[in-house]
Amino acid sequence: MKAMILAAGRGERLRPLTDLTPKPLLRAGGKALIVWHLERLAAAGWHDVVINHAHLGQQIEATLGNGSSFGLSITYSREPVGALETAGGIAAALPLLGSQPFLAVNGDIWCDWDFARARHVAQARDQRRAHLVLVTNPRHHCGGDFRLAGDIVLSAGETTSDTATYAGIGVFWPEFFAAVPADAVMKLRPLLDEGIARGIITGERHSGRWVDVGTPERLAELDRELA
Repeated sequence: MKAMILAAGRGERLRPLTDLTPKPLLRAGGKALIVWHLERLAAAGWHDVVINHAHLGQQIEATLGNGSSFGLSITYSREPVGALETAGGIAAALPLLGSQPFLAVNGDIWCDWDFARARHVAQARDQRRAHLVLVTNPRHHCGGDFRLAGDIVLSAGETTSDTATYAGIGVFWPEFFAAVPADAVMKLRPLLDEGIARGIITGERHSGRWVDVGTPERLAELDRELA
């Protein structure tokens, strides 16, 4: 099973920090954000990791190399300036990800979800084609994204009382992205909404630590906590 770290975003809300440094290489607790992911993936038994990049992507490659220093094998999916958004970026990387389910993780989060759980999810023999990790709504996203009925992901609808936020961590089957045109710029949410309507997306709540490192203030807060 392979893992993909989504690292192509420009990081507009983190400017000016991201003017000269790609968002995944910003540091918290003495390490680049993406390094926290790589170390935890290696500890959970991963070997093959795909990283997409666009903005200042050569810095990412120069810093991480082929992954051997982490006990990993890293390959890169290079995107054009402006990037392809989440669904477009994953679809473009499918030739590197293979035919089996894979783990996808946003490069601009910090989370202690057990990556080893992804292998258990991938063994499911049912109609699911995506499995999302959801977390309690943070202050900056109090309306949430989805609801859970058992392990079935539903749209938030008009209520916000039992909603949860997508953590930026999911297990996906390659066919989930089959309808994305080659080199298309496409967000993930339309595919998720379609999948919810078809009843092919499951999910789980994570009650541990999760941070969306989307602003300099949240990055500084995480840095203080990890340090």
